[in-house]
Amino acid sequence: MEVINQNKLRKKFIKSGVKMFGPETIFFSKDTKIGNNVTIEPYVVIGPKVKIGNNVIIKSFSHLESCKIENKVEIGPYARIRPNTVLKEESKVGNFVEIKKSIVGKKSKINHLSYVGDSVLGKSVNIGAGTITCNYDGIKKSKTNIKDKVFIGSNSSLVAPVTIEKESIVGAGSVITKNVQKKSLALTRSPQLEVKNYKRKKK
Repeated sequence: MEVINQNKLRKKFIKSGVKMFGPETIFFSKDTKIGNNVTIEPYVVIGPKVKIGNNVIIKSFSHLESCKIENKVEIGPYARIRPNTVLKEESKVGNFVEIKKSIVGKKSKINHLSYVGDSVLGKSVNIGAGTITCNYDGIKKSKTNIKDKVFIGSNSSLVAPVTIEKESIVGAGSVITKNVQKKSLALTRSPQLEVKNYKRKKK
């Protein structure tokens, strides 16, 4: 029965103009809504309560559920968009990125290897590879607020609750536990040590 239902949904979306590569590998829900000029690559799963706007590209092996995707958004490959997420116009979520209960602002980018949860990102934010929002302390969830034009360097941890104000920069490898002021650089990094002529112990 499910196979029949999926085939009906695939045919419906193909007829409405959705471009699919390998439609037999793409799964929809009964309530999936898709706009115009949308491209979906193979092995994509769209769960319940997903609304997709116009000119969207969803790349292979991505999973979406209970989210809103606005116009001109690019997702994946290997992206997971979890419930209560909104991806604003022209935002980009790349490979191995997980987003939960967050708003990603217009033209903001989370290109690879990141977790963003319980967060609000403004416009034109850049999230570097390996960045995580530390939203859960074992008891409660807290929020991360990243304002417009913020640049987060790779491998950074943002310990919620925390606010990163407009046009500020977080240096790569930082653990941010305090609010960052507008147009400033926040950096937490241990000094680099170098032992010259070091000899490894022999077995």
